[in-house]
Amino acid sequence: MKRFEGKVALLTGAASGIGRATAERLAGEGARALCSDVQQEAVEATAGKIREAGGEAEARVCDVGDPEQISETVQACIERFGRLDILCNIAGILRFDHTHELSLADWQHVLDINLTGTFLMCQEALPHLLESRGNIVNTASTSSLAGLAYGAAYGASKGGVLALTRTLAVEYGKRGVRVNAVCPGSISTPMTAAPALPQGMDGKLLQRAMPLDQFRGPETAASVIAFLASDDAAHINGEHIRVDGATLS
Repeated sequence: MKRFEGKVALLTGAASGIGRATAERLAGEGARALCSDVQQEAVEATAGKIREAGGEAEARVCDVGDPEQISETVQACIERFGRLDILCNIAGILRFDHTHELSLADWQHVLDINLTGTFLMCQEALPHLLESRGNIVNTASTSSLAGLAYGAAYGASKGGVLALTRTLAVEYGKRGVRVNAVCPGSISTPMTAAPALPQGMDGKLLQRAMPLDQFRGPETAASVIAFLASDDAAHINGEHIRVDGATLS
C-alpha cells in the first residue's frame, strides 16, 4: 500500500519502540517523515534506515518537555518539506511509584512529557494541519481506561491525552482535521522492558496489566496508528483504539 504518497508526517518518540516502528511504517507507505526524539544517535538511525529503504526522512532532536524545541521542530518540518499532514505524538515516559511516596517533581515530569508535550505539539502543528486538512494520532494507554497500580502519574497523564484527543476532535472536526488515539498495552518496547518497580509492591496488582495471550512487538501498534492516519479512517474522529490483547479488560 502507498496510502501516504505526497504526505508529510512528523513523529515524536521516533528513536525506538512504537515511534520508530510507526516512522518506518508510514515512510514505507510513501510518507516523508520528520523523525524527532531526545536520543540523537537513535533517531538519526531511524531516519537513516528509512532512507536506506528508499524513503525520505530527516532526524531532529526534540525534547517535548521544552516548548521552544517543539516550536523549532514543527518549523523545521515545514521548512524541509513544505507542509504537514500527519502528527503522531508517541514520545512518552513511564514510572511506577507508591502514590503516597511520589514526589511532586516526578509527578510533574511525567505530565510535562506525556500530556503537556502532546498538547504543545498539537498546538504548534494545528495551523499547518488546518491548511492540509490533516490529522493527529496521539498515544494514550490502557491505563487511561482502567486503573494501573503504582502508575498514578502515568495513568493521569494518559487519561489527559485521551480527553485532549476528544476535545480537539470536536473543536477542529468541522474544519477538516481529525484527531484520534491509540491505547497500547502489553507492547514490547524499551520503555516497558525493565521498568523500575517500587519496593514492597503487590505483584498481583500488576498482573492485571498482563495480556491474555502474549506481549506483541511495536509494529502491532504502528499498524493501527497508520490506519488512523490514513484515508481509510476518514470517518473516524475523536476515537481511541485499544491495542492490548485484552489487557486491563
